Amino acid sequence: MDKRMSGNVVLITGAAKGIGRGVAQVFASEGATVVIADLDEQAGRTTAAELCAAGGIVDFVSTDVTDQVSCQTAAATVIERQGRVDVLVSNAGIYPQAFLHEMTEADWDGIFAINVKGMFFMVTAVLPHMRQRRSGRIVLTSSVTGPVTGYPGWAHYGATKAAMLGFMRSAAIEVATEGVTINAVMPGNIMTEGMAGMGQDYIDALAASIPMKRLGEPEDIGHAMLFLASKVAGYITGQTIVVDGGQLLPEGVAAVG
Repeated sequence: MDKRMSGNVVLITGAAKGIGRGVAQVFASEGATVVIADLDEQAGRTTAAELCAAGGIVDFVSTDVTDQVSCQTAAATVIERQGRVDVLVSNAGIYPQAFLHEMTEADWDGIFAINVKGMFFMVTAVLPHMRQRRSGRIVLTSSVTGPVTGYPGWAHYGATKAAMLGFMRSAAIEVATEGVTINAVMPGNIMTEGMAGMGQDYIDALAASIPMKRLGEPEDIGHAMLFLASKVAGYITGQTIVVDGGQLLPEGVAAVG
């Protein structure tokens, strides 16, 4: 039986580690040719090699999403090597903690440069190609933090993730008649290298607030993105999917049990 993404070229930013790596693994397992675009060349090439060893078709292109020329070069390189880009997963992002009383202009500008401007640079780098082919899927990694919830120390992060959704809704309208869809996945708390660094007490407290009593895995985000990138989601654009184990459902702590 054919795999769901056979013949598709998928470009994923920030896929050397964390959620991006899980997304790359899911797409590769479904037959896509995956290109990891990341600033960390060593980690990116290592991930690409490991996914290839597991049977995937995975390449790497060095990319700094804060640099528009770098993003344009990455897109052009993928098109030159693979012939096209069918799917862009704009996933690159950071989430440093900074409380309001200590947050600096550099903190604010730095996170927006990667999370928002980096998304804009990559989307606009692939759009001319997708518009010309009249076919393309763009999937953004947003978050429940910002668009729906908040957490002390992540006001700047939450602002970037809400900004991504504002961009998505208007951008999706602009390309709606050109065969291109733009959607987003909003992860809850996902078990990544960064989450592991927060400590077990923090992780346990988060898990206790989630009806499924566990954090998600990066592959859980990948499966939602796979749906949005597939043919069956062709009439869906400008929408979001929350992947959080039910975290947003309870009215309060007592409802979780």
